[in-house]
Amino acid sequence: MDRILDYKVSLCEDGMTVLHFLRAKGFSRHILTSMKPDKKALTLNGEKAGGNTVLHTGDVLHVRILETGSCEGIIPAEMELSVLYEDEDILVLNKASNLPVHPSIGNYENTLANGVESYFRSRNLICPFRCINRLDRDTSGALILAKNALSAAILSAQMRNREIRRTYLAIVQGIAPKKGTVSAPIGRKDGSVMERQVDFDHGESAVTHFQRLAISDNYSLLELHLETGRTHQIRIHMGYIGHPLPADYLYNPVYDRFSRQPLHSYQLDFRHPLTGKQMCITAPVPGDLCDSFRK
Repeated sequence: MDRILDYKVSLCEDGMTVLHFLRAKGFSRHILTSMKPDKKALTLNGEKAGGNTVLHTGDVLHVRILETGSCEGIIPAEMELSVLYEDEDILVLNKASNLPVHPSIGNYENTLANGVESYFRSRNLICPFRCINRLDRDTSGALILAKNALSAAILSAQMRNREIRRTYLAIVQGIAPKKGTVSAPIGRKDGSVMERQVDFDHGESAVTHFQRLAISDNYSLLELHLETGRTHQIRIHMGYIGHPLPADYLYNPVYDRFSRQPLHSYQLDFRHPLTGKQMCITAPVPGDLCDSFRK
């Protein structure tokens, strides 16, 4: 969606060029390039400005970012969404389990992206699907969507710089240690498009911290924090230390107690991309995990 911003130049920003100022605010090169065709993208104190215009204390820089992303290819499909937080820059959802995030072969109209497209259209918003933290189909919980290009760029940078703290809850088989850290690189399994494995020769660095919260009938409830975000990281690391998630159709298809892998994105801590305010958003634990763990 389009985003209009007004910045008042502070004393410490005096003498900056507009280009330097915007880069410091998180504007990516792609966003700055997309703004060039818009003759009204930048005005300073009501007058047209350019990238090399020098700023002075007290100046007001007006910035307009027009939406250039596309929503084509995502068919809107009405579905019930659980909104945890929303403003003009971000939408945080509590994703249901058994729900793919992105359309793919065999899943063209039954994904979260389809539901979000319908949600935005019902509010007359043009917002391409910009997902910041991705979740597997069977993983439930908190997921951030950026509603404009600038919030997407800033949040993506936070993710790359490991500034978004992600807290997961998982139920694993066996009595896990009280706490620990798994540092084992993860790579694609030979001959498979989807499967991953611990691969010390060719894998990418992956680090998972965990703490045991409770025990029930030879299952452990864990709180986990990710330093990295490799595909299937928690599932791979927990299996690697001998405590796999049950009901994991790829790595541990044991369905005697759970109908889906018991993994939940419980909490996200991050800085709001535009206001800089520290955010802490929690997704309630779904009933199927609570009920199954108590059995």
